[in-house]
Amino acid sequence: MSVAPSPLPRPGADPARRQLLGGLLGLPVLAAGGLSGCAGDEEETPARDGPVELSVFWYGGTRRAEVTEQALRLYSARNPLVTFRVTWQGQGGYYDRLATQAGGGNAPDLFQIDDSVLGEYAQRGIVLDLGGYVDDGRIDLDTLPPGLTDYGTIDGRLYGVPAGQTHAAVVFNRDLLRRLGVPEPTTSMTWADYLSWAAGVTRAGNGRVAGSMDPSGDHRALWLWLRGLGTRFYQGRQLGFGSAALLDWFEFWERARSQQATPAAALVDRADNGEPARQLVVTGHTAASFAWSHQFPELQRYSDDELAMVGFPGPRAAQWDRASMYWAGFRGTRHAGVVANVVNFLTGSIEVGRMFGTERGLPASLTVREAVVQTLDDPLAKRVATLGEALNQQVGPAPAPPPKGHGEVRTLLADAARSIRAGRSGARAATAQFMARAQAALAR
Repeated sequence: MSVAPSPLPRPGADPARRQLLGGLLGLPVLAAGGLSGCAGDEEETPARDGPVELSVFWYGGTRRAEVTEQALRLYSARNPLVTFRVTWQGQGGYYDRLATQAGGGNAPDLFQIDDSVLGEYAQRGIVLDLGGYVDDGRIDLDTLPPGLTDYGTIDGRLYGVPAGQTHAAVVFNRDLLRRLGVPEPTTSMTWADYLSWAAGVTRAGNGRVAGSMDPSGDHRALWLWLRGLGTRFYQGRQLGFGSAALLDWFEFWERARSQQATPAAALVDRADNGEPARQLVVTGHTAASFAWSHQFPELQRYSDDELAMVGFPGPRAAQWDRASMYWAGFRGTRHAGVVANVVNFLTGSIEVGRMFGTERGLPASLTVREAVVQTLDDPLAKRVATLGEALNQQVGPAPAPPPKGHGEVRTLLADAARSIRAGRSGARAATAQFMARAQAALAR
């Protein structure tokens, strides 16, 4: 879904838009209370030389759009000289559109970005270095886990402030497993045990449903597999693993296919883009899929059965404080100080944190997170928080954000896995081709 760019005026200036979004966006309800995370005169009046309009761009669904616009309206209520022109759409095609805007020198002042392109945008000089605003106190990161802050830092410069924290999760169909009489998967079971569990689901269902999605082309799953082995995905601007580790990964999922633990290649290909509506756990083709924990409420909305989730197979220390996405500023913005102030507001305000809930993952600020988790009344959001809190106690150190070329590496991995599943190439040939092409992509 996409909406055309439209101004987000000060409260009360656009009754038609307020009527469209309903009471959720009405500011009278939000007027009580101060703004947590804003301090000093600069934060209260960030625009000193006349009205400022910031363009803001993000991806997500209608719920995310509603709560984000609600938060921006609240900011304008506190800072009447600042208004917003917002654009949002689904994740598909988002980065193509952002790249076109950046290439033309007219990227939004403030936009949502994730680790797939943060390194590339930093090296291309597109994103604003926010470190100076941390140094002077206009962006407060003191309440964020250090690893989460580190994951937005490249070559010592802060280019992205985490909008939330997420974890890689196995989402499974609890009702289906009850009907089949199969036990539920558990957090940190070994990958071998997970494969045995998935094959057992397929047998229990007489082949009508497979146990697990095939994540052989999913960089997130491979990354956690590698970390569980004590190996890195990246070492600077190069791959941090060798051919043997990747071959083991591909051959592991070949064994899974031979045991019918995963479904037909065509079904896997259909779900390989990660779109929640296509995940096989909600289409009924598998008992489990791999997803980000903050996607759980959306996945549940697509299923009539009760879903649940656990952490990925492998040691918990393979996980890290991972930003679900970042807020980043355009290096060419004319209002960098205002952008920094808005970022601080979106990430440091308890009031905004309660609006967002777990829409972008757990709040990045631990102070905001504690306040939000205590007041969650949505049972699905509570499950996101429960898994996050359980995993947070044992995460490993955060790696550096992926380097320039990561997006192409992800595509190459998916292509290699797809070729193996379809029988167009063997695991060894696909591994050799991937390693050569991926190293070349990172070297460019």
